[in-house]
This record gives sequence, C-alpha cells and structure tokens, in this order.
Amino acid sequence: MKSEGKKVVIALGGNAINLPHQRGTFKEQYDHIRSACVPIMELIRNGVSVVLTHGSGPQVGNLLIQEDAAADLVPPQPTDICAAMVQGQVGYMIQQAISNTLIDIGLSIEAVTVISRVLIREDDPAFANPSKPVGPFYTADQAARYVRERGYTMKQIYPGNDRSFRRVVPSPYPLGIIEKNIIRHLVAEGTVVIACGGGGIPVYLRKNGHYHGVEAVVDKDLCAAKLGEEVGADILLILTDTSYVWLNFASPEATPLVSVDLHTMKGYLKEGQFLEGTMKPKVEACVRFLETGGERAVIASLADVAPAFQGTAGTQIIPGGKRPERKGTTK
Repeated sequence: MKSEGKKVVIALGGNAINLPHQRGTFKEQYDHIRSACVPIMELIRNGVSVVLTHGSGPQVGNLLIQEDAAADLVPPQPTDICAAMVQGQVGYMIQQAISNTLIDIGLSIEAVTVISRVLIREDDPAFANPSKPVGPFYTADQAARYVRERGYTMKQIYPGNDRSFRRVVPSPYPLGIIEKNIIRHLVAEGTVVIACGGGGIPVYLRKNGHYHGVEAVVDKDLCAAKLGEEVGADILLILTDTSYVWLNFASPEATPLVSVDLHTMKGYLKEGQFLEGTMKPKVEACVRFLETGGERAVIASLADVAPAFQGTAGTQIIPGGKRPERKGTTK
C-alpha cells in the first residue's frame, strides 16, 4: 500500500500514556509517549502527513484529585479549564517526544500542539443526561457533599463498594473543530500537529457570536473522527490496548474482526455487539469517519502502528462502496 501523500489522524488512548499499574509520574508518561512515537516516525519518514490526538482520562483524573486535595487553598476550576490544562500537559509531552525523535532520525520537521475547541450544541440532549464519569471515586457522604456544595451530578458506578460514586458530566456530540483552518494550514506546511486532546474543549456559540465553554467532555474517539473529517484525512487510526475489535467479546464464541465493510459494521453496532464506554465509541467513530468520506478506519494495538496503517494488522474497516464526497476540506 502506497504511503506517500497519505494523511492520517492517529488517536492515542490516555491509558497508553499512563498505565493503570503505575503512579503516572512525568517520566513514566513521557517514556511511554516516546516509545509510541518511534513507529509513528516511520510513517512520517515515508511521506505520511500525521495529525495526532490523544485521550486524557487518567490525566484529568489526577488533576481533579489535586484540585480536591487543595480545595481549601485554591478554587477548583471548571472542567473546560481542566481540559485545556491537560491538552497543554499531554500535548507538550507528545510534542517534545516527537521533536526529539525527529532530531534523532535527522528529519527537519516541526511539531506543534494546538489547544483545540470543539463546537457543540447548547441544547444537546446529553445535557439532560450526564453520563461521562470524570475524576476519582467518592464515598456516599463525599458525593452528597459535592452535590450540595458544588452542584455536581454523582452516579454510583460500583454498588456495594465503600467508594463507589463518581462525578458524571454531559458528553455532547462534536459538530466541528474551531481551529480547523489553523490545523489544515499547519498540516499543509508539513508540520506534525497534535490537536483535540481529550476530546477538545467543548464550547457553544452564543447569539452574540461569542464562544462559551461548558462543563462537559466530548468523547475523544468521536472527536478524532470529526478531526479526520475536518482536515481531510484518508485514514483514521485508533490505537488501544487490544489488537482487534471482537464479536461476542469475553465469551467462548469470541471472534476477532480482521476486515469488515461499513454496512456490516453498522449492523454489528445495531446488534449491541460492543461495550458502552469502551469499544462502542471507537467503532462509532470509525463509522462516522467513513460516512463523511474517509478511505479507511482502523482499530489496532499501539504496538502495531505501521502494519495497521499498511492494512496488515488490527481491524480494518472500509466503505464497501462509493466514498461520500467531502466538502470544505483540503487534501
């Protein structure tokens, strides 16, 4: 498969940066990012235009723990501000790792992080049903106090545990990337762009034409699909901790999906084959990307970046018919 001239959006999972069994020190996270960047550099060396995005669940969780611990000293910040802070934090680490790796292999290519806002609807139905867990687990007493003092919405995640409550926030649908033209320009100039980290910063448009941030979290995979659409990417590559998407997951009949067309994958979604909050949003993102003109979408392991891009690893999802035409993007 020819690589030169292709444009790919690569989505790194937040748990690939901060492993569950580790404390999440800067060195631990940076080392994981540096390792993840090595195969990505091979794509860049072969003439592929790369746009990177990333999850930030563990990093936002750590930030909210820090805010709780210091709540008597400094005021807690709204979640849109936390999203901006973590975009800068993780974006800096990825940018640093990419820049240093490019230097090591002798490529004079620049990398930059774009703090990205994502347009949502003020009246998105998600605001009536907050569902996205953020931050640490709390006891029932702590949860009740935060509901009373801060107006949080709390949900019991694991009934029967002492600390079973988490804050939940709305997860509205991404309509567009505010900084899309800047990102397109940078990509056209050959820059490696890191954008829309953690699903971006959700904002809506007020009647006076001003943007307003909201306390919500946009799904990072759906945002990656929107980013791919807006920059005119050929391929969406979602990297996770599994080598394939599985049918009948965790059952004796479990079967890996190697190659599947869009129509068939939409059928599996309707059957309820994929778990909410884990694989389902990734598959939905791939479907959305292909429906808006993408050439191919892939869900694969972080260890399989190059072969997944080439079409020989991971779950390869293809349109299976005529690709929809894109409007308003540059190739």
